[in-house]
Amino acid sequence: MIDLAGLSVPLILTAFAAAGIVVLLAGARLTRLADRFADVSGIGEALTGAVFLGLITSLSGSVTSVWTAATGHPELSLSNALGGITAQTAFLVVADLSYRRANLEHAAASLPTMVSGAVLIVLLTMLLAAEALPPVSILGVHPVTPLLLIVYGLGMRIAAEAGARPMWGPAQTALTNLDEPDEPERGGESVLRLGGWILLLGALVGVAGLLIAEAGIAMVEKAGVREGVVGALMTAIATSTPELVTTVAAVRRGALTLAVSGILGGNAFDVLFAAFSDVAYRPGSIYHAMAQDQRLIVLVAILMTAVLLIGMLRRERYGLANVGFESVTMLGLYVASVAALIWLF
Repeated sequence: MIDLAGLSVPLILTAFAAAGIVVLLAGARLTRLADRFADVSGIGEALTGAVFLGLITSLSGSVTSVWTAATGHPELSLSNALGGITAQTAFLVVADLSYRRANLEHAAASLPTMVSGAVLIVLLTMLLAAEALPPVSILGVHPVTPLLLIVYGLGMRIAAEAGARPMWGPAQTALTNLDEPDEPERGGESVLRLGGWILLLGALVGVAGLLIAEAGIAMVEKAGVREGVVGALMTAIATSTPELVTTVAAVRRGALTLAVSGILGGNAFDVLFAAFSDVAYRPGSIYHAMAQDQRLIVLVAILMTAVLLIGMLRRERYGLANVGFESVTMLGLYVASVAALIWLF
């Protein structure tokens, strides 16, 4: 990788912006492909959003976290992963504002999506538990790391089963948006072709993530900005722009379940950034490199996810400015956490 620390701050920011634009443009294209993939494959928007779209759009953030951990910047690595979760959850407020028929959480409520949210809370809680446990490492990896991967896999399996064989679900109202496959496009589309395009764009997003990682490291070393701030408010937001684009675009296409499940599924995968980073971080357990910044972000992420789940359970049809109480609360939590990171720590 190119060492950007030798460049001036304006040039570092230019490289950072260029990589962010690549991530943004690739993310815009991913939405349509993921929506069509859900229809052609028959697996549905909720599972496609939670697994495939969430995973692909999270690639740049994953690469950024792993690279910064491998190069000895654990706080930057964790802040990037965790800051992405809070930023992406806040993006749902933008999507809610763009959907005028009803509150987004009312129209998009589905059992697989709510399971994904519950799994996310479990994974985030495991991060805090890892920090509270002794700093034990086996071959440089904390025992919680493989558990995170196992719980994620089991959680996504439960979400899939909940969609295929639901034991209960949200009541259908006149404002509920159902996941109904679109008509096949002219000329036909194969699962293999759509999947290939999604993987290609994902690879491009991953390369951009490496450049964003180097730019973040350079800002820490050159400008002296705290790793927690750079990770949570700079690299995390840059690598999360695909989620913003795909979420708003999905809402405009009427794929509401894809939009919400894509955020929650992407957030659950983002927690795995910490697991991958723990493997890449050789000095020991990365969880015990957590500072006050990262602990705050984990707690805010848990709070925001819990509020979102309550919103989908309550299913308020209309609210202030046609957004639900959960959107107002999530936005308030996010703004408060940003203020705390900048001014309190």
